[in-house]
Amino acid sequence: EISRLYESRVSTKHMQKVIITGTERAELVNVSAPKAKDNWAVVKVHAAPMCTEYKAWRAGQPSSFLGHEAAGEVVEVARTGAVKVGDRVVVMPQYPCGQCGLCESGDYIHCEYLVDVEAYTGTREGSATYAQYLIKPDWLLPKIPDDVPYERASLACCGLGPSYGAFELMKLGAGQTVLITGLGPVGLGAIVNARARGVKVMAVESFPWRVERAMQMGATAVLHPRDPATINRIKELSKGLGVDCALDCSGTVAGQRLCIDAARRKGTVAFVGECSDELAIRVSPDMIRKGLTLIGSWHYNLSHFNGIMQVIRTSPVLDLLISHTLPMRDVEQAFRLQASGECAKVIMRPWE
Repeated sequence: EISRLYESRVSTKHMQKVIITGTERAELVNVSAPKAKDNWAVVKVHAAPMCTEYKAWRAGQPSSFLGHEAAGEVVEVARTGAVKVGDRVVVMPQYPCGQCGLCESGDYIHCEYLVDVEAYTGTREGSATYAQYLIKPDWLLPKIPDDVPYERASLACCGLGPSYGAFELMKLGAGQTVLITGLGPVGLGAIVNARARGVKVMAVESFPWRVERAMQMGATAVLHPRDPATINRIKELSKGLGVDCALDCSGTVAGQRLCIDAARRKGTVAFVGECSDELAIRVSPDMIRKGLTLIGSWHYNLSHFNGIMQVIRTSPVLDLLISHTLPMRDVEQAFRLQASGECAKVIMRPWE
């Protein structure tokens, strides 16, 4: 039965992908293309957004499996399932089990039972998104509306996903104020999501390029993190009370601390920026007396995909979130651009 239903538009048994070979060195290599198996479909990648992989490139950390976000076209299935050949899809991150309570509830990003791709398919090829093809369970391939191009649709991963999920948990709504610390691509994506909710945005960032881009996106004010007057300025802009919600995208203890200090009493703070350093939380003044709600958020519940697509379809500032689109063969140029800080989301096209 599986053999009868097997369908493929993959025109080659090989593909190109990016690997990091040394300090500030990356190249394209030819490897085997993945094959569909059970409910795992093969996707031809048309848009591969870049995230923090440039840090490994800058540090000279060799890596052969890069990337975790993409948008593309289903080109091979092994059986009838959630997708069919020709479907345009966003590729959700990771390889969760699909069977635990977290997966079934849509919070798959927190799954504790990740599938070993190599053990399941016989190879790790297809698990990277800096590549021409990838393989993914079909339930992690939500469909792209016909009027949304691949580059925009790919923002439903790390471009908009972390802040959208955090804002849902914080119940951020029209008329409120939000502080965003750190305006890399995730922080700039948070401005897009906040604008879509009718929220007044304040932000903290030091890179001039990002400050200018945030103001173009409609931030009310962008303050410098090392200015001692920043916290007072935030209070002034929020009628002396502090912001309703604060979102740390910086991944720094200073940014996290500022969010806690800038939030009003009974306010809400969410953390999406990865940080391995220790933040000192003072239980009495921060939590008990101030009554803050602190939230850790990674991605968004899969049930919110349509909501993100609505932001993508209607946001007047969405295109400002994509600063550069480059052929995958120019990956070193893309890495240098990211390392400079003078960019928003950078998207590669694997077939150019």
